Amino acid sequence: MSFSSDVREELARHIGLGRHCQLAELTAMMHFCGQYGQNSDGSLRVGFQTENETVVRKGFTLLKKSYNIDTDMILSGEEKQGFIAKIGDLDEPVNPLTIKNSCCQRAYLRGAFLCIGSMSDPEKSYHLEFVCVNEPQALQLQEVIRSFGIDAKIVLRKKYYVVYLKEGSAIVDLLGVMEAHISLMNFENYRILKDMRNSINRRVNCETANITKTVNAASKQLEDIMLVRDRYGLQNLQDNLREMAEVRLEYPDATLKELGEYLDPPVGKSGVNHRLRKLSELAERLRT
Repeated sequence: MSFSSDVREELARHIGLGRHCQLAELTAMMHFCGQYGQNSDGSLRVGFQTENETVVRKGFTLLKKSYNIDTDMILSGEEKQGFIAKIGDLDEPVNPLTIKNSCCQRAYLRGAFLCIGSMSDPEKSYHLEFVCVNEPQALQLQEVIRSFGIDAKIVLRKKYYVVYLKEGSAIVDLLGVMEAHISLMNFENYRILKDMRNSINRRVNCETANITKTVNAASKQLEDIMLVRDRYGLQNLQDNLREMAEVRLEYPDATLKELGEYLDPPVGKSGVNHRLRKLSELAERLRT
């Protein structure tokens, strides 16, 4: 099962305590994947356009709790008019009065994710999105998400308006807003492991780069010193440069700090670097 499915299953089990929250979630589900159908007798048939059993199950549950509508989902008379008045035109955004409270906005987001939300596998990347069929719905969804201090963005993908989050911290915040607490903890575990692996990789890469740099520098120093030895003669060098050259030849793998400790008297890294640079300059003159 994918991470998206796990989140959806958790949200499907969450039923708001207040009828206003149940109605807000039901309204979101109707607007994002619900449908009205007119029967020949004038009654209204209510359904959900989805193959996801989790969504249908949650929709039935909310209809039962909010309107005491059973599985036939047929409305007529005043019940029909009241339902349409409350849920509204499914092609339009949800009535702002239905989601004016923070708790109802959380319920609205739960319903939206159940119908049109998805997440990438957090082991691979951080991405959460809602795919809306029209821009007004996308703008309303973005506004609700931003009301919780989460910066959601919109992009047009083919004919759909996609409200999306790409920051791990923003996705964590939204999972918390939707009250998907188990999914939030699982996501955080993935983030911790991923950040730890990235940190280790950065450190290894940095150390590897430093080692490579040190090895290349030592190889160049040895090459220069052997050139000076063969063309100029180490015995013709100043005592400090001759001693430096001999020590480098004797300890080809030593660091600058270690080389300085082998000298008599010992010299710091900057002193060692200065002497090696002098030897390198002499080698360059001999090459010309």
